[in-house]
Amino acid sequence: MANSTHTYAPDDRNESILININGALIPREQATVSVFDSGFILGDGIWEGLRVHNGAIPFLGRHLKRLWEGAKALDLDMGLSQQDLTDRLFQTLEANQMTDHVHIRLMVTRGIKSTPYQDPAVTIGGPTIVIIPEYKAPDPTLNDRGLRLYTVYTRRGYADVQDPRINSHSKLNCIFGCIQAAKAGYDEALMLDPHGHVATCNSTHFFIVRDGEVWTSSGDYCLDGITRRNVINVCKANGIPVFEKNFSLMQVYGADEAFVTGTFAGLTPVFEVDGRTMTHTQRGPMVDRLQALYKELVVSESALPENCSS
Repeated sequence: MANSTHTYAPDDRNESILININGALIPREQATVSVFDSGFILGDGIWEGLRVHNGAIPFLGRHLKRLWEGAKALDLDMGLSQQDLTDRLFQTLEANQMTDHVHIRLMVTRGIKSTPYQDPAVTIGGPTIVIIPEYKAPDPTLNDRGLRLYTVYTRRGYADVQDPRINSHSKLNCIFGCIQAAKAGYDEALMLDPHGHVATCNSTHFFIVRDGEVWTSSGDYCLDGITRRNVINVCKANGIPVFEKNFSLMQVYGADEAFVTGTFAGLTPVFEVDGRTMTHTQRGPMVDRLQALYKELVVSESALPENCSS
């Protein structure tokens, strides 16, 4: 895998994991879904990425709230309660004897179709719910190497075309951005909104630091990321000026520091955008401070009963 926030070291334990498909625990090599599944045929579904810390799933309530909102927007009946799904998540972790350094991909599709066609009316039965837990620890060297971002031509679009706030399986615009950045020799894509303002990255959220202030996009053209929102709240709670606003690439190029956020790696520094280096060509003081504050928040959240296995 290229140098990105999702870079990780392979772990042999992942070859023998049990994957949860609609409540059944199935060995990895036998875990399959139908070729008639809505997710395979159309990308008709939603998903969440979750981290496991010390036996807990930090911010689980917020992830489930976003998942249910996406399901409602897609008029998709989840077929179970949030507590039922929570129990299923922890049952999967327990069956795999997993307590730490684990990433979960939780995927929900509309379910099986009687024929390959987009109309939800031809769906048979309930949704397909898949839980894939894997041992994955972020590459620790990224903190020193930093990321290199490339601004791509693919834009984050209007809500009346495909609402970027929905964490859907249909990610082609992000995939196009990812491909273009990789072909240019960079780690991840920086994507603009329809007006030319900075929006987000193809798989993470983007922040800059200027004169002691933390800036991120207005949020109008990106998913309201859980880690993004946590960092904003951490800034507010600790007296760090933070702004959700429109800003241009010129203001990015002249930034003191830059970083991206995501559930998998937390905060990762960015050292270069489009061949321009940040003022801090190594990890800067704001990134250091926010990383420490975010780690404290993860630890505190992991102690909450609703995020832990009973």
